[in-house]
Amino acid sequence: MLKSFVALAALLASASAHYTFPSLVVDGTTTPAWVNVRKTNNFNTQAPVTDVTSPDFRCYDSQTNPTAETITVSAGGPLGIMSDGTIYHPGVVNVYMARAPGDVDSFAGDGQVWFKVYQITAETDGGSSIKFPAEGVPGVSFTLPKDLPSGQYLVRMEAIALHVASSFGGAQFYISCGQVNVVNGGSGTPGPLVSIPGVYTGREPGILININYPIPKNYTQPGPPVWSG
Repeated sequence: MLKSFVALAALLASASAHYTFPSLVVDGTTTPAWVNVRKTNNFNTQAPVTDVTSPDFRCYDSQTNPTAETITVSAGGPLGIMSDGTIYHPGVVNVYMARAPGDVDSFAGDGQVWFKVYQITAETDGGSSIKFPAEGVPGVSFTLPKDLPSGQYLVRMEAIALHVASSFGGAQFYISCGQVNVVNGGSGTPGPLVSIPGVYTGREPGILININYPIPKNYTQPGPPVWSG
């Protein structure tokens, strides 16, 4: 009986530790949930994606037939992405963008069109400790590159939880895609461009990793370098 209770408590704690990213932050205001972000399959369950080859690895929206409103932001200005709680697990963050050829409402993000605009990596000191600055924060905020061309974009949030990532497929990806219209843009050429899925195999040293023992001496952030303009 006690074992069953403990197992149930652990299961409930694990479920409550999951999260989604349903809102953007524009001009200091957090948008309502799933208005400017495409509703993800896990909007109720909060369950992560673990297969980096799955079509759902892009925007996690195969079951919701989502629609979202596109919100205007300025190149060189701030943009935030908020969770429905906090980023509970230890891990890292990547934010990718992809420019739509026209109206982002009908843009699926197919092909080699994604580039990274922001990341929060781990901090190591040669094997004595490893810290995750993204752990416990309610969301992320960053500055869009001032050279980012004007146009409509998908903005893809990716929080990678690494607490059980010591076996293949153990890393948990918490994903969502928002829709923005960038104005006052520049003439930069974002890159390197990658496909999602396709950007990872799941065996990268920053994805397939035991963060507990032995403590990693260093950490390699998954994905391409950040494009800053």
